[in-house]
Amino acid sequence: MKINGVIETALCVEDVERSAQFYEQLFGLRRLHCDPVFGALALPGPAVLLLFKKDGRRDPIPTPGGIIPPHGASGELHVAFKISREDLDSCAAELRERGIALESKVDWPEGGSSLYFRDLDRHLIELITPGCWATY
Repeated sequence: MKINGVIETALCVEDVERSAQFYEQLFGLRRLHCDPVFGALALPGPAVLLLFKKDGRRDPIPTPGGIIPPHGASGELHVAFKISREDLDSCAAELRERGIALESKVDWPEGGSSLYFRDLDRHLIELITPGCWATY
């Protein structure tokens, strides 16, 4: 079985609207959908960031095309968003300007760098430059 990439990444959040606004304002993401229990934001390329209300999807979700099985997660999850090496310092500065604490910066042996910070639900968000993985 061959896969071609990741299309959806999901986070479980306390307040879908509040989190959607956070990601829209911080990264300029485009809102595809938002209701009290589910949000979807367009990421660069063919990818979507899904926001699910914590404990909001315990039942199957009927759709015109079939049933989506119930799912969810808890705890502080992790997502990494790719950035260019040239944008690393300006991203760190923008986080500071927005009052978002930079939790850590890592310079990887392969030459890439990562910036780590927390979102409103304490998920660990990473901004990662090329050179961190052999694939990126």
